[in-house]
Amino acid sequence: MELKPGMSALVTGGASGIGKALCIAFAQKGLFVTVVDFSEEYGREVASLVQKENKKFHGDLGVPSSIFIKCDVSNSDGLAAAFEKHVHTYGGLDICINCAGIANKTLVYDDISDGIRTWRHAINVNFVAVIDGTRIASQLMRSLKKPGVIINIGSAAGLYPMYADPIYSGTKGGVVLFTRSLAPLKRHGVRVNVLCPEFVQTNMAEQINQKIVEATGGFLKMQEIIDGAFELIKDESKAGACLWITKRKGMEYWPTPEEQRKYLLNYTKSKRTVTNNVFPSIQTPEFFEKIVVHTLSHNFRDATRLDRVRLRLPIEPQNVLVKIIYAGVNASDVNYSSGRYFSGSAKETASRLPFDAGFEAVGIVASVGDAVRHIKVGSPVALMTFGSYAEFTMVPAKHLLPVPRPDPEVVAMLTSGLTASISLEKAGQMASGQTVLVTAAAGGTGQFAVQLAKLAGNKVIATCGGESKAALLASLGVDRVINYQHEKIKDVLKKEFPRGVDVIYESVGGEMFDLCLNALAVHGRLVVIGMISQYQGEVGWKPKNYTGLCEKILAKSQTVAGFFLVQYAHLWQEHLDKLFQLYASGKLKVSLDPKKFMGVASAVDAVEYLHSGKSVGKVVVCIDPSYSQTLSKL
Repeated sequence: MELKPGMSALVTGGASGIGKALCIAFAQKGLFVTVVDFSEEYGREVASLVQKENKKFHGDLGVPSSIFIKCDVSNSDGLAAAFEKHVHTYGGLDICINCAGIANKTLVYDDISDGIRTWRHAINVNFVAVIDGTRIASQLMRSLKKPGVIINIGSAAGLYPMYADPIYSGTKGGVVLFTRSLAPLKRHGVRVNVLCPEFVQTNMAEQINQKIVEATGGFLKMQEIIDGAFELIKDESKAGACLWITKRKGMEYWPTPEEQRKYLLNYTKSKRTVTNNVFPSIQTPEFFEKIVVHTLSHNFRDATRLDRVRLRLPIEPQNVLVKIIYAGVNASDVNYSSGRYFSGSAKETASRLPFDAGFEAVGIVASVGDAVRHIKVGSPVALMTFGSYAEFTMVPAKHLLPVPRPDPEVVAMLTSGLTASISLEKAGQMASGQTVLVTAAAGGTGQFAVQLAKLAGNKVIATCGGESKAALLASLGVDRVINYQHEKIKDVLKKEFPRGVDVIYESVGGEMFDLCLNALAVHGRLVVIGMISQYQGEVGWKPKNYTGLCEKILAKSQTVAGFFLVQYAHLWQEHLDKLFQLYASGKLKVSLDPKKFMGVASAVDAVEYLHSGKSVGKVVVCIDPSYSQTLSKL
């Protein structure tokens, strides 16, 4: 729903705090606003401010652009009358904000009164009135046959316990689940969502122990709450959604897909059959081409060749045949072709030859085995199994990841995006308000790391080599771009960040690793996700000794953590869903290298190009250019 002048909103608890801020924000968009609150003095003041803002949009209307209604929201008749007056004045109701809320000064288990003026009243204001307001607003919107949005103001205290006020926490928890249970109202044109911020600098929040507030990163800015509310209003896909806002992670929808898996009935089936078969049918070929490793070598061209092979039929019962549309290129392709990812002796590794190359792609399901029920032919899927440098590949159905579209941006989210998302959370334990350094930041995975660090509320430093790469990083919001072609990374870090860096996302290795370790702050965490500078020497990947490493990290209580994506497969779908959601909402940009690689045979050129150091963004191979053109029209 786009906010336009002449629309109307009713806001309970509109005389102060979040309610007041939203009233004024609506006025700045030209909306008519009814301010509902028990405080007549402050309520009329807000109504006056709204009228002042509205003069920029409206001339002589015959009715005030904002009205104040004194009301105890726990009085059902009074609340209903307030809604009735709003509709009578403005002819409809587009937005309802249920914001009224109070805290308890006495813990419920220490309260010896009957609770009528304490905890019982808090339940009536914080929860019962929200139910009542939602009920009345939704009935009005449906009766007027006009789409509307209801935002219930919850709290982070409704997502986790608040020991200082169990009643407040319990009522806000009720608001969260009540709202999430109203998703079906979307079928009737009414979307109900809940906003759950952590501490905002309001009169109520200032009564909280400030040590608790500081532990969460401090007070949120009111603008962040307004932005969250506007997102829930404008995004037509949000119904029954819970938006959690913190200083540590910014905006985040709750529950995550991983949490949903714990309670949704038939989750796997419902999750994986949501995509309709909208993609063109695929004719199963007799032969297809793929890149195969025939000789163990870190030189990808020497190690591989293009083979034309016969498709083996019938398909095994649990397998799926996937037509590859786009395949992703990774620095570690050369490690795989040299056999570094296989356990055992050199002789045992050599005995595995030949084996298929490439380990990430998106495509369309061409055919399924007899035992596969949850994936349909024509569904778009992603895969992270060996053999993606191929026109077709056979994959166990359980290894496929459902995706909205088989686009190159989704390929970038696989190895590159998932490595950044999962490693920063698990290995880096990244929070908010930290300083984060990303090396090789303009590459496939670096671009995700810098953006996720910024979205979490951190100061981000990024290294790169070249003007085009520096420009990309600046466009992604990096606070300090260090182009090592023009300045020394060591000097910049020492001069501008003398305290050190809290989290480092390192993928270069060699001298860069040494430099990063020396720049790590006390209690800092250095996450090693690769060492591309060591992959293609004369003898391939040669391990390096880091003399004095233990002494260094001991002296400053530091952590050097390795991260290998394969060992976090249980988190892939959750984080892929999160990345796509950020991308779809415009919060995350996906940069693809402009150089085109067409056809499966070009994968060899693409790998060499990646290792040349010239790439900017994710390098992707379009396996079937003709089919990709068909998809782009859908």
